[in-house]
Amino acid sequence: MKQIDCRGLNCPEPVLRAKAALEQGDGEPFEVLVDNEASSDNVMRFGRSRNCRVDLTMLAEGTFRLSFSTAGSKGAGASASFDEADYSCRIPGAQPAACNLVYVIASDSMGRGSDELGWALMQTYIATIKEVSPPPSRILFYNGGVKLVATAGKALEALQGLEKKGVKILSCGTCLEFFKLEKRLQVGTITNMYEILGSMASADKVVGPF
Repeated sequence: MKQIDCRGLNCPEPVLRAKAALEQGDGEPFEVLVDNEASSDNVMRFGRSRNCRVDLTMLAEGTFRLSFSTAGSKGAGASASFDEADYSCRIPGAQPAACNLVYVIASDSMGRGSDELGWALMQTYIATIKEVSPPPSRILFYNGGVKLVATAGKALEALQGLEKKGVKILSCGTCLEFFKLEKRLQVGTITNMYEILGSMASADKVVGPF
């Protein structure tokens, strides 16, 4: 079986290599090796989004082995997609023509001048998203923005409420690892730059605080 060693590679490289193997392999099974949980989760979700069966095995020394098989794989998660179809609005009651709105949060502070004030403004900004129409299909967090999905506050409570209503909350895995927050994620799922870029490229509109 073909083995793709992605240990030591940052996201989204493991996902991109799995994608290339899937597209070039004519249905042949293959394995992907990664050395961190974020990459493992991202590769797993990607494979299932492509209707693959993906079996995860934890090897020695912190290595994750993800075994891909395309034959007869219609299991859980097959309806998910990293492609454009996944970025269409899935929020009941929203208007399809205008609902593919994506929010991008790249910092835990809003504006410049005072970090303390900026933090307070960002808490209010996120808490107010639910009051604005149309609702977003996704909210993307990267760089310092990932602190908001791992820190108690008004923003975190608002994000948990939005997730229950069908809004996807996605946080950059590389950023969570950089700030050592991957174990403290309290809402949403870990993603990578491939999915972040895809979300932004296929959105009807991208909104973010300054």
